[in-house]
Amino acid sequence: MRSSRLPFKTLAGATIVFDLDGTLVDTAPDIMGALNTILAEDGLAPASLARTKSMIGRGGRALVALAFEAAGHPLTEPRVDELFRRFTDVYRGRIARDSRPFPGAVAALDSLAAQGARLAVCTNKRTELSVALLSELSLFSRFAAVVGADNAPAAKPDPRHLLVAIELAGGRPSQAVMVGDSLSDADAARAAGVPLILVDFGYTDIPARDLAPDILIGHFDELPAACTRLLGAGAEVIAPSPATDA
Repeated sequence: MRSSRLPFKTLAGATIVFDLDGTLVDTAPDIMGALNTILAEDGLAPASLARTKSMIGRGGRALVALAFEAAGHPLTEPRVDELFRRFTDVYRGRIARDSRPFPGAVAALDSLAAQGARLAVCTNKRTELSVALLSELSLFSRFAAVVGADNAPAAKPDPRHLLVAIELAGGRPSQAVMVGDSLSDADAARAAGVPLILVDFGYTDIPARDLAPDILIGHFDELPAACTRLLGAGAEVIAPSPATDA
């Protein structure tokens, strides 16, 4: 496993912004559980874990609409609103039952902070749910800002979402990095002019490599060095190191 040890305060003044679902935390099991509860209440077949992962990324409301459409039961707008409220209630009740940070994520956050970086979350998940999840996992205190789509002018891929997260964390776009897993993260970072790191283990229909990140990582052990490289001597696409056991 590659070492993440770097010179002290290498990242002073930097702001590292993270997507949440599929990037920092493997939330799909609990999202699937809540989703399948509301599908069952309508007499519909459950969504698989793979299907659930493919639908995550555009927020809970879009997730509900996509899941019912995939089950052969497209929804009207009022019905989407109703079922999204029900989904949110169910999900809140089990928000961290099975969700866990990805391997190496907590150590990487602590390493980045020790090197002087501010940390923020920019997610299409609602802010209240994001805060609840991070709190349950004892991660919330590590972040200077947690910005869900409801607290931004528009959700990712709109760059204003990312820019608001950077601003609320006390940072500047010229010294920021976006860490994500999907097209919405990639598009937001590019539109904001912020360097992009993608993980190759997240939730995305399009392989992360095909989204042309500045750096692609396969484990969080690689993240501190990747951030230093992007904010220092420039960037190039770097393939992830061989997978290792968590």
